[in-house]
Amino acid sequence: MINKRFFKTKDEVEVTFELDAPDVASNVAIVADFLDWQPQPMKKVPKTSVFKFKARLPKDSNYQFRYLLDEELWVNDPQADQYIPNGFGEDNCMVSTHQ
Repeated sequence: MINKRFFKTKDEVEVTFELDAPDVASNVAIVADFLDWQPQPMKKVPKTSVFKFKARLPKDSNYQFRYLLDEELWVNDPQADQYIPNGFGEDNCMVSTHQ
């Protein structure tokens, strides 16, 4: 799931990425172009199977990302704004910060 919070006085958007991974993964990372494609661990919400990551991204842009489970399984977000072929025979997710 992707939640976006637009600020009236700032040129950025707070984007919360959430992935529910019950019995699938013990750790989840987000890998994204706004992170230079370096995996960043997502925080597990206590007593749930949900992993979260928050980022403040510039408005009016598009960003590509994917989730990496246990350093081996790539997963896309079903609520991504769009999907873009990534050159590896799969798709990347895209999140838009356009209002």
